[in-house]
Amino acid sequence: MNRATKPYEQVRAMLGNASPAWEKLIGHIRFHYEMDEQWAEGKPTHKNRNNLYIRRGGKSFVILAIREGYFMVCVVLGKEERERFDAQRETFGEAICKEYDKAETLHDGKWLGFDIYDESLIDDIIRLLAIKRKPNRKVLPESAEKCGCLDLGLSHEEITDLINP
Repeated sequence: MNRATKPYEQVRAMLGNASPAWEKLIGHIRFHYEMDEQWAEGKPTHKNRNNLYIRRGGKSFVILAIREGYFMVCVVLGKEERERFDAQRETFGEAICKEYDKAETLHDGKWLGFDIYDESLIDDIIRLLAIKRKPNRKVLPESAEKCGCLDLGLSHEEITDLINP
């Protein structure tokens, strides 16, 4: 398993039309959360070939799996997170609620998986991530406009340096 993040140009080529959705989701996560990222690059025939694991303190936050022309988002909701989701359920779109209802409740929670081909589900997924964990990065209001200018191939430290010089 390779821990170095793949260059963004290679990621963009694999994602194709899904790259704007990837940029929006990764940009949001890197701007609002301080997380550890681990890139997993396996054998070409392996199903977990190009995965980005985002976690903090050993706990998984979200798993992003790049496929040809799209990517998959996997979020695990534990008991407390499921209660928060149920309280806000009516604010989520049909696709999110349908996947939530379909998912079996296991000992570690509900595993929700979404195939992302465009930006249609990204706002709901961002809200789902906020249920999983509140943003933990302190952001100055004037630095928010810089977020869209960042190269998503940069490391967490490089982004922090650009946002807070």
